[in-house]
Amino acid sequence: MTTVLRAHAEDQYAEELAILAKNDDRVRPPGWKLSPWAVTTYILGDGDQITPKYIGPRRIVEVAVATLATDRALLLLGVPGTAKTWLSEHLAAAISGDSTLLVQGTAGTAEEAIRYGWNYARLLSEGPSRQALTPSPVMRAMAEGRIARVEELTRMPSDVQDALITVLSEKTLPIPELNEEVQASRGFNIIATANDRDRGVNDLSSALRRRFNTVVLPVPATAEEEVDIVSRRVDQLGRSLELPQTMTGLEEIRRVVTVFRELRTGVTEDGRTKVKSPSGTLSTAEAISVLTSGIALAAHFGDGVLRPSDVAAGIVGAVVQDPVSDRVVWREYLETVVRERQDWRDFYRACRDAG
Repeated sequence: MTTVLRAHAEDQYAEELAILAKNDDRVRPPGWKLSPWAVTTYILGDGDQITPKYIGPRRIVEVAVATLATDRALLLLGVPGTAKTWLSEHLAAAISGDSTLLVQGTAGTAEEAIRYGWNYARLLSEGPSRQALTPSPVMRAMAEGRIARVEELTRMPSDVQDALITVLSEKTLPIPELNEEVQASRGFNIIATANDRDRGVNDLSSALRRRFNTVVLPVPATAEEEVDIVSRRVDQLGRSLELPQTMTGLEEIRRVVTVFRELRTGVTEDGRTKVKSPSGTLSTAEAISVLTSGIALAAHFGDGVLRPSDVAAGIVGAVVQDPVSDRVVWREYLETVVRERQDWRDFYRACRDAG
């Protein structure tokens, strides 16, 4: 039994990766653990031994994998909750066998996170040297011929983003203090993720954007597809968190997904009624979070069956981000849409009480 709360993809799915590597007789790009075909199979599943990690258009995954097989970096772009981070982790795990070379972009991310830093104690005592240098995840990926991941690229300051330009164009990282450079080994590439709907976004410069091949990840096209995604992830999270066994009915999952989709698109499922949209994104990831919290409530404080009262508080919290405007939107949706659905009466009462 492991004590790790969330294992890295290459550890959690080590058995599947081993099966693919054993049976993979196709051409592998230099430095890759698997062929592009096997990487795509790992991501999408084979209906038998390999479970799907991403549910979406096959062509999107194929384009992403083909990009990484060239000298072009990959930018996964999409609204929050479209599995950008999830997909980047699994791509790195399948290609390099290591998804941990990660730079997390924030407003406070410094250039050292992209290039390198220094052990200042050794720097002061010994002067500039390789031993005093602290490599960034990007530098390590270049030296080892692996995939580096840059999360939330557009949240970094623009000058920090541009530190990637030389790395992506010249495939080298100069170290002027030592009059040296690190050249990228075969197998090196970068997967970056970004969205343009988050606050604190810093647009990419045209010079940097040209060095990425951009793949836009769409929101699930249909309600059934989103229900499938949510069901799988809720089940995986429940097992990894070792939550007590709970009767997770598809009815409640479908209901949460329906609410999120209707508020997100501004129209009811049947297309007859227009509704106002709240300020939040109401992503698939948030639906997964609401249901996982509901399962914990049902398991620890209920009878082990997921009921409307278990998910109501989570839905209200996800929808009402702005306590003034979003509350008006939610109440209107509750009274004009939810209340009119005969088989949603329990859900209506639970949400009204939670609100």
